[in-house]
Amino acid sequence: MSDYNSSKLYKIRHSTAHVLAQAVLEMFPEGKIAIGPPIKDGFYYDFELPRSLTDEDLEALEIRMKAIIKAGHTFSSKVVDPEEAKTFFKNQPYKIELIEDLLKGGRDENGEKIQESVSLSFYTQDTFTDLCRGPHVESLKEVKPDAVKLLRVAGAYWRGDETRPMLQRIYGTAFESKKELDLYLERLEEAKKRDHRALGKKLDLFSTSEMVGQGLTLWHPKGATSRYLAERFSMEAHRMNGYELVYTPHIGRSELWETSGHLQFYKESMYRPMDIEGDEYYLKPMNCPFHVHIYKSDMRSYRELPKRFAEFGTVYRYERSGVLQGLTRVRGFTQDDAHIFCTKDQVPQEIERAVKFSLYVLESFGLKDFTAYISTRPPKKSIGTEEEWEIAEKTLIETVQKLNIKFEVDEGGGAFYGPKIDLKLRDVLDREWQLSTVQFDFNLPRNFGLEYVDADGQKKIPYMVHRALFGSVERFFAMLLEHYSGSLPFWLAPEQVTLVPISDKHVPYAEELFEKLSDQNIRAHVDSRTERMQAKIRDAEMRRVPYIFVMGDRDIEAGVVSVRSRDFKDLGTMNLDQFFEHVKPELAHGVPRRID
Repeated sequence: MSDYNSSKLYKIRHSTAHVLAQAVLEMFPEGKIAIGPPIKDGFYYDFELPRSLTDEDLEALEIRMKAIIKAGHTFSSKVVDPEEAKTFFKNQPYKIELIEDLLKGGRDENGEKIQESVSLSFYTQDTFTDLCRGPHVESLKEVKPDAVKLLRVAGAYWRGDETRPMLQRIYGTAFESKKELDLYLERLEEAKKRDHRALGKKLDLFSTSEMVGQGLTLWHPKGATSRYLAERFSMEAHRMNGYELVYTPHIGRSELWETSGHLQFYKESMYRPMDIEGDEYYLKPMNCPFHVHIYKSDMRSYRELPKRFAEFGTVYRYERSGVLQGLTRVRGFTQDDAHIFCTKDQVPQEIERAVKFSLYVLESFGLKDFTAYISTRPPKKSIGTEEEWEIAEKTLIETVQKLNIKFEVDEGGGAFYGPKIDLKLRDVLDREWQLSTVQFDFNLPRNFGLEYVDADGQKKIPYMVHRALFGSVERFFAMLLEHYSGSLPFWLAPEQVTLVPISDKHVPYAEELFEKLSDQNIRAHVDSRTERMQAKIRDAEMRRVPYIFVMGDRDIEAGVVSVRSRDFKDLGTMNLDQFFEHVKPELAHGVPRRID
C-alpha cells in the first residue's frame, strides 16, 4: 500500500476528491465537508447536506467535475497556523474538529489515529481550499476528464461512530486513462452479478431476518449442504494431518477473558456480559483461551509435543450495524481455528507444516493465486523478548521463501502478542480476500502459566501458534460464491444432478436413475413438474446445477440419458457407468488426503 500512496494514481485520486468537494459546495453552498481520502480503487468524500443526493445529482456533479478538470487548475499548498485554520473553517464544524484533534495529536484529516501533533497545511485549486497534507498532482492537466467516474452514494457515520451524525459519502474513481476506467467499470458490473448476497437469495442458500437480528445468518438446506461438505472435508483433512479435533463452549467466565487479555485489549468488540448466579459470562469472541485450557488440563511432556488442537468454533463479535455486509461482515460466525503448542526447536517445522496444510486445503477448492503478508513487531506496544520476535519473524519469512510464495512485509503490522502470516487470495476479478492466518503468540502461554517438562526434567513454557485456515467460514463461503459466480465445484454443489423426464411416462425411469445416483452419494433431484422440458432445463441451469439428465423414449430404450452441463454444453448420451467415470476426477477434489 505504501507504493500506492506515493504513486501518480494516488495523487490523481486525491486531487479528484478535492474537485468533487468543490463541485458539491457549488451545488450546496451551505454544505458541510468532512473527509475525502483516496482508497484502494478510487476515492470518497463525506458531506452533510440539506437533502439526500439523487442519481441525477451524481450526473450533474460529474459533469461539473469534468469542467473543473478541463480548466487545468494548479494545486498550491501552504502551512497555516491554528488560528488561521480555525478562522477559515469557522462554518465547517467537521474541519474544526479535525484541526483540534491534529493539534493535540489525535486523528489526521482521514480520521486515522496519529501519534504526534503535526503542522497544519492547506491545499487550494481554483476556488476550493481544503485542510490536507497531500500529496496532489501539480495541475489538473494531469487528470483525464474521461477517466473519472462517480459511482454511488452511501451513508457513513462521522468518524465511524454510530452516535455521531450520519453523513452522505460519495464514492468515485479515477484512472490514468479511459481504457483503465472502462476495464474497471466492466469488473464492477461483473462483481454485481457475482455478489454473494444476490446469489445467496437467488440460489436459496442463506438469508437474514430482522426478528432474528442483524448480522446473524440463517443457512437454508442448500447452503447448509455446501457448508457441511466444506467443513467435513476440512475436518477430515485436519484429522488425517496430525490435528486433534476439539469442541468448546460458546461462553466463558470473565476471569478467562481477563487472564487472556481480551477484556483489556478487545472489549469493544465483545458483547456485554450476562449474569449467571453472580458470575459474569461473555459470549466468546475467540476460541484460543478454551484451547489453552484443554492443553492445561494435564501436565505435558516434551514427548507429547507438538499438540495441535482444531475446532470449527462459532464466535461472536460486536459490529456496528452500518458495517454489516452479507456473509463478509457479521456478528456471529464460525472460525476454523487451530492452536499448536510446541517447543522452540519445533517452531520452524510447525510453521512450514501449517502453511503447507493451509495451501493444500485451499487448493482443493480450486484456489491458487495467493500472496503472503508478513506482519512484524509493532513499534510501540508489544510483549515478548527481542530474541523471540526475531526467531518468529525470521521463521515466517524463511517459510514463505522456502515454499516459493509471493510475499510482502508489513513492517510494524503485527499484533501486540506476536507476528503473523496472512494468506490473501486474488480471485477471478483480481480482488484480494483475506483467508488463512498463521500467528505466533507470546502472550497466552505466559498468562495462563502453560508448561511442559523438557528432556532435562525442567518445566518450560511452550511456544503457541494460532492458525485459522478458512478464517471465517461465512466469509470463505462468500468468496467461493463470488469467485465461481455461484457455480460451485461439482463435489461442493448442493445439487449435483437434475433429472428431467420429458413427460410423465418417463418419470419412473428418472426415479430409478435417482436411486442409483444416490447409491453413489451423488446428490440428485427429479424434476417431475408439469413444466415444459426446456423450462426445466433452463431452471436447472439458473440454479447452477452442474449436470442435467434429459430422458425420453429413445434414452429409456438404450438405457442412457442425454447429458448437459450447466455452462450450456451438450455432452451427448451416457449410461451411468460412463457418467461416474466422467465425474470421477471432479469428485476426487472432495476426498482429503495426508500431505507430506
